[in-house]
Amino acid sequence: MFRPLDRRTYLKAAGVSLALPLLEAMNPPLAKAATKAATDVPRRMVIVCTTLGLHKEALFPETPGAGYESTEYLKVLKDHRQDYTLFSGLSHADQLGGLEPHTSEWSWLTAARNPGNPVFRNSISVDQVAAEKLGYVTRIPSVALGSRSSMSQSITSSGVMIPAENSPARLFSQLFLQGTPREVEQQKRNLDEGRSILDTLMSMTKGLEHRASSEDKEKLDEYFESVRKTEQDITEANAWLDIPKPLVDKEPPEDIPEKVDIIGKTQLLLNMIPLIVQTDSSRVVTVMIHGDHGTVKVKGVTQGHHDLSHHGKNPAKIAELRSIETKIVGCVNSLLTQMKEKSEAGGDLLDNTMVLFGSNLGNANVHNPANLPIIFAGGGFDHGRFVTHDEDNNTPLCNLFVTMLNNMGIETDSFAQSTGALSW
Repeated sequence: MFRPLDRRTYLKAAGVSLALPLLEAMNPPLAKAATKAATDVPRRMVIVCTTLGLHKEALFPETPGAGYESTEYLKVLKDHRQDYTLFSGLSHADQLGGLEPHTSEWSWLTAARNPGNPVFRNSISVDQVAAEKLGYVTRIPSVALGSRSSMSQSITSSGVMIPAENSPARLFSQLFLQGTPREVEQQKRNLDEGRSILDTLMSMTKGLEHRASSEDKEKLDEYFESVRKTEQDITEANAWLDIPKPLVDKEPPEDIPEKVDIIGKTQLLLNMIPLIVQTDSSRVVTVMIHGDHGTVKVKGVTQGHHDLSHHGKNPAKIAELRSIETKIVGCVNSLLTQMKEKSEAGGDLLDNTMVLFGSNLGNANVHNPANLPIIFAGGGFDHGRFVTHDEDNNTPLCNLFVTMLNNMGIETDSFAQSTGALSW
């Protein structure tokens, strides 16, 4: 008779530092769907955004289909030609507006209209839809990473940005270094204190319902629902403290202090992703490559990355910009290689992990958020093609988001501006 092997028991007995994949004999601890077969392999999404775009002449081929010719950037990904699909003609509508021309960064994963306008309120991002549906089946429902600051593109259902982690060393410690018993106990107390505060707030505000107007009652209902969700999260997060963190065969990374080393910083962040998904520490990861790194540390580059993105068709500036973007694409190539090198359930990590790499700007030179560069890899899809959509009447990028959610087992017909699921 087959007896499932508890991951905690295995870790205690192993006595070695190994990045443990999700074995057939292991069930993810705290899985809500306890009746699912032990052979089920989790589906994940990884989304990487380079906020200053990708020079389209160096990315998009002239001809669509499986026989497309390689371009400067695609040559970097040549070993993964059959692992990804390149899309053109995808975007969100109504992304221009406000005084700040880069506000499309805020809504790349939400598709909320008119970012930057005074009355703008963001909506939930696609990664957080997945994280909310999955809950605490993993130690952390979602991981938001950033190359420079705490700004992320992960937005809660309340329209609040989830701060990005920009320290690979701190992230490694959070996920893989077990604290002392005293530190763990302090974490539990902190969580318990948070719950007691919420209990007090609930008791204090319940009495308001009798005196509140209908509009105020609606606001209170939203508040109470938010508190209940937070209490649930605290309870489930507390339970994870009793489960040992997975052991990995990697040394903790050392953070790069130089802000100009955008490539080094990005690579360190992306190196964390295979560890995160193989140990089932999280199934939802977003990475934001910020545009404020200054004159970046790339050979031959003499001007700021942001300034170069506004090249004005100057050949010298475009050459420097391409040098930076080629290196960024190289980081993504390294991520795909690492994902394919790690086996899982008769395949590899990339087979069960969708990796979306792109930008909120189709033409950064003029802040144009249409015709976005989108490279979509892995996830078990049929890849190996360049798929074009109408350049004048773009297909909603949200259609791809719907496809991604369904691939994770989160059945949905729509997300934000979508008109259906994207197929190719």
